[in-house]
Amino acid sequence: MRRTRRKFTAKFKAKVAIEALQERMSLQEIASKYEIHPNQISQWKRQFLDGAESVFEGDKSAKEEQKELQQEQDKLYKKIGRLQVENDFLKKVWASHEPLPKAKSCVYGSSYFEYQ
Repeated sequence: MRRTRRKFTAKFKAKVAIEALQERMSLQEIASKYEIHPNQISQWKRQFLDGAESVFEGDKSAKEEQKELQQEQDKLYKKIGRLQVENDFLKKVWASHEPLPKAKSCVYGSSYFEYQ
């Protein structure tokens, strides 16, 4: 019988990585406690340390992202306004013109479609 692959949450990975960083227990002890291979713990620990600086950059990137969203929103509002003006103009022009005459319908059997 094949064993299904386990999936760990980010919260669990962080918990294990922090416990490994504290060095109160050896990697072997932590591995047996959580039933994980020691190499996996080392990998999570390395990923945790590599990504630690992004925690403090979060405020800066959030502000930049908010600024970009605001610029995109402003651009879209301008486009909506321009399209609304064009739409109003076309409505006025269309209303001022006389309606086009109705097209004659083609009927089979007329002189236009005589078959020999």
